[in-house]
Amino acid sequence: MPAMTELEARFRRLSHIEGAEGVLSWDWAVNMPKGGATVRSAQMATLAEIGHDILTAADLPALFDDAAAELDGAAPADAAAADRLAWQRANLAEMRRRHAHATALPADLVRRRTEAASTSEMIWREARAADDFARFAPALADVLQLEREAAAAKGAALGLPPYEALLDAYDPGRRTADIDRIFARLETELPVIRDAALAAQAARPQPIRPQGPFPVAAQRALGIRLMTMAGFPFDHGRLDVSHHPFSGGVPDDLRITTRYDEADFAESAMAVLHETGHALYEHGLPRDWRDQPVGLARGMTIHESQSLLTEMQASRSRPFMTAFAAAAREAFGADADDPAYDADNLHALMVRVRPGFIRVNADEVTYPGHVMLRYGLERAMIAGDLAVDDLPGAWREGMARLVGVVPDTDRDGCLQDIHWPSGAFGYFPTYSLGAMAAAQLFQAARRALPALDDDLARGDFSGLLGWLRAHVHGQGCRWSADELIERATGAPLSADAFLSHLRRRYLGEGPA
Repeated sequence: MPAMTELEARFRRLSHIEGAEGVLSWDWAVNMPKGGATVRSAQMATLAEIGHDILTAADLPALFDDAAAELDGAAPADAAAADRLAWQRANLAEMRRRHAHATALPADLVRRRTEAASTSEMIWREARAADDFARFAPALADVLQLEREAAAAKGAALGLPPYEALLDAYDPGRRTADIDRIFARLETELPVIRDAALAAQAARPQPIRPQGPFPVAAQRALGIRLMTMAGFPFDHGRLDVSHHPFSGGVPDDLRITTRYDEADFAESAMAVLHETGHALYEHGLPRDWRDQPVGLARGMTIHESQSLLTEMQASRSRPFMTAFAAAAREAFGADADDPAYDADNLHALMVRVRPGFIRVNADEVTYPGHVMLRYGLERAMIAGDLAVDDLPGAWREGMARLVGVVPDTDRDGCLQDIHWPSGAFGYFPTYSLGAMAAAQLFQAARRALPALDDDLARGDFSGLLGWLRAHVHGQGCRWSADELIERATGAPLSADAFLSHLRRRYLGEGPA
């Protein structure tokens, strides 16, 4: 199959270029001195241009057609050959999808987007620290204008509304109608659950908060131990510090980060587990299809489902708190009979509903409100219905409506996330869609693994990880996100499992 072989070679080269971009991006956030920003921005823009050139080569459409003819003419000799042919067909479909997105944008716009995002992110870091939205607003306006240009160009090429064209890059095939349907249900039902959970909390004795300080070295040691329990391959990855926790690198060179607060070890510990979920997904992607589009993660809804399944479903469960409590006592030298480190007490702290300003610190009952706020605001900005200068006020109004609290500062408001500064418009809804998928997948894993709770109590994720490897990680992009979820769980994606999970955990309607 000469055409398919040529395509695979080109996309392998593209994978290596994008992998280099990923490691450079990690270094930007972790190690790069401030003075390196200008040259690093140029380096990353050049790599983005090279990748864009590969994806927009003039002969690709003909190669796609020739490869399709080759695959149509193939006669697999056995089941293994037929399975490989199915993977190749899916690979070709992903190549076509990526080509369609890339050819919608001129190379000059690709460079300008990359440069503007790099500049904006550096300004955002300083503006957030200084609580100075006015300083950041011009940079965000530049990024927004370029994202609107990209959305219009992609929308015209793909036959999609502008915002959906951006969304499709993060969650292929997802449409705003899908999101609106799920979010409308959440907006109706979550306030009822939140208020009932707050009332139930108030009627119980308050949990005891472990007293710090918690040295960073001890928190890092705890994080390493938790990553080990979850199955993180340290011969293929590392843990570092950044302004905002994230997972990066490539499947065989995993780079995750966290941040530390010496007054609260739980924030960093759970961030580490969250990012470990992302990294385990990347490491478990199909090895036979490394460097091919079909071997990539299936969009950010599935990616977020893996981080939220690891953190929220498994690691905040009552069974896992037995292992977590033992690890925390050892890390901070607590007495075995210290009530603050009792597993039940730590579980009560980990699942406490506390409406707050910061999305990454939000409990899972109020978290979707943070996401729905950002979803509405970014749709309005892309549509031209919300100006950058009006963002702080719109943010405060939306927080009052969807979360029930109003931040006093922009640092705790519209300056808190890195996504818009880096040009990631269309990403936010995948966080809550991922929470829906995580609950549904964990429910299916529990059905398939009767001993799962006992395993988690011992800090043993191997059974869960094996199930995820088979049903999610190892599937790559062979299926759409919705097909993957339905194949793994037996049902289409919905809010049912998530809302049932919240009622069990927070209202006592079953095991937590």
